[in-house]
Amino acid sequence: MRVAPPTAPAESAAQPDPNADGAPPEANSADELGDEFSGDWIRADRSLSWIRRLGPLLRRQRARIVVAVIAAILATGAGAIAPWIAGLAVDAAVLGLEGAGSSSLWAFVIALVGLGVARGIFTYAYRYGLFSMGHRVEFQLRTLLFSHLSRLSFAFYDRVQTGEIISRSNSDIRSVQMYLAFAPIVSVQLLSFVVAIAVMAWISLPLTAITMLIMPAVYVLGQRLRRIMFPLSWIIQSRNAEVATVTHESVNGVRVVKAFAAEARQVEEMARATQRLRWANMLQHNTRAHYTPVVENLPNLAMAMVLLVGGHLIIGDSLSVGNLATFYLYILLLQAPFRFIGMLFIFGQRAKASAERIFQVLDEPVLVADRPGAVDLPQREGSHGGPSGMEVRFDGVRFAYGTETVGGVAGTASADSDAPLVFDGLDLHIGAGERVAVVGRTGCGKSTLARLLMRFYSLGSGTISVDGHDVNALTGDSLRRAVGLVPDEPFLFSASIHDNIAYARPDAARSDVVAAATAAQAHDFISELDEGYDTVVGERGYDLSGGQRQRIAIARAILADPAVLILDDATSSIDVAHEAKIHEALTELLAERTTIVIAHRLSTISLADRVILLDGGRVAADGTHAELMATEPRYVEVLAAGGDTSDPDRFATADGTPGSSGSW
Repeated sequence: MRVAPPTAPAESAAQPDPNADGAPPEANSADELGDEFSGDWIRADRSLSWIRRLGPLLRRQRARIVVAVIAAILATGAGAIAPWIAGLAVDAAVLGLEGAGSSSLWAFVIALVGLGVARGIFTYAYRYGLFSMGHRVEFQLRTLLFSHLSRLSFAFYDRVQTGEIISRSNSDIRSVQMYLAFAPIVSVQLLSFVVAIAVMAWISLPLTAITMLIMPAVYVLGQRLRRIMFPLSWIIQSRNAEVATVTHESVNGVRVVKAFAAEARQVEEMARATQRLRWANMLQHNTRAHYTPVVENLPNLAMAMVLLVGGHLIIGDSLSVGNLATFYLYILLLQAPFRFIGMLFIFGQRAKASAERIFQVLDEPVLVADRPGAVDLPQREGSHGGPSGMEVRFDGVRFAYGTETVGGVAGTASADSDAPLVFDGLDLHIGAGERVAVVGRTGCGKSTLARLLMRFYSLGSGTISVDGHDVNALTGDSLRRAVGLVPDEPFLFSASIHDNIAYARPDAARSDVVAAATAAQAHDFISELDEGYDTVVGERGYDLSGGQRQRIAIARAILADPAVLILDDATSSIDVAHEAKIHEALTELLAERTTIVIAHRLSTISLADRVILLDGGRVAADGTHAELMATEPRYVEVLAAGGDTSDPDRFATADGTPGSSGSW
């Protein structure tokens, strides 16, 4: 589902968690990061304008803004005085030519040079200050957005495309940054406009009145341009997100694209997306081409009329040549604001559209967050020196995907929607240190069980507890340190193998990493690589085989040393010989841990002492493998569907013990 403009946004979550991390460029420690990004950064009231919602963030830059504005005022003052001095110089020169006497022009030359130097220094100061402020706001806004994204539940990512997030994190934030840096500069230009009009009125009210005749036209054109540019800016940013999405999917899915010889189809999809973007951009540029020249050239029309009337005034001795020259220079000075005013309207509307798209994400509620007063899950040490296993309990759990929230970035199903229930009153008890296999048909909720236990989604109703503690009353960090997961589709970062294995423990010694890799049967193939554990894997680890990626993921979980380990079909891509060795190593490592094995084949079930069959959103059967084989036909059907054999009877011998297809 593509992210659309908001209609009924959810309750705001724009006020960041006081513990949210971010960092100024000079910050190095974790404490500095937390201190820098504590407090309210964005106003949550969505009735406010976008610039007022950014007020708390901008206040953090007030010192730079004040200094830059003062420098800009001084630069504007220097620029505004120059035409007046130039006019005096012209009058002095005319008087000299007429023999009426005049003072030396050197004083005027020195004054103009001095003003030029001063204006250059102050211009550098205010432009550097404003763009420094803009880039700092960009950095802080980008970090704030990323911090908020890291706290959103899986439900958000299930319905929002990656390209949309990338677009809002990059081009939308850049549009806001450009406007924040550019708008004060234009505002200062408008200050020079006011100064120029005041001096012009002092010189000649009739000529000033002629000049001001163009202002109503400028206002009308500006308002019309603003109304046109806002929806266009929104469309352009949305089309940019489309292109980013197609690019991301085509690159990440390049293996599927090539496997089905669909390169031409992806090129056509990209062409359609870029064509839509081109159309929106061309419409915007066409609008600019119509309005900007008119706005910019209105001062030229005023200039022609001023020269005509001013010439008659000079002939009638009502105006001096120097005064007309000063007037002419001030009209030229007015052209800069007129040139920039069109750009200001365009940048402003694009920034407004971009800010609202950013606020859509920041207003997305954090559905799975630590409650006030949440406590850390107490750890129990086992006899082996690592954490002891913990009791896991599901009581009356009801859950359906797509029912977690209403509104938001893309909109989700409401709480009373017809989304099918994955769990409908699930009751399950797993004792501390017990090894349990969870089996069932595809879609019965095996993986959902792990996701809810780790609190990746908000629970509909019922309770889930670990060691007697409701998971909703625990801090997420402590819960996920205690519960480790090896997913069926392991993700590897574009980093070294050592760093991938040590992801949960970045400070782990190489010896610990090697020990974990050895237990996961990964050490041998890692050692054969040119750079061993320092080998940098490609994006998502696709330069390794599926089995190798799974073994690294298992090593990562082993090194994390959790009290509860969830193996979600974690050996599905590993050959039988390596799988048997991994099971042998895991049997010893999991001696005192609670282990949940999400299984699809007998070789994986062999790790467990007890088997749970899920069906209809509940526990359909519970017992040993032999007991279920003898009493539960649905269990036999599930194993047969797993592909181990087409003959369910082969799973057990005459006395009910596991057959040759399992390694027990």
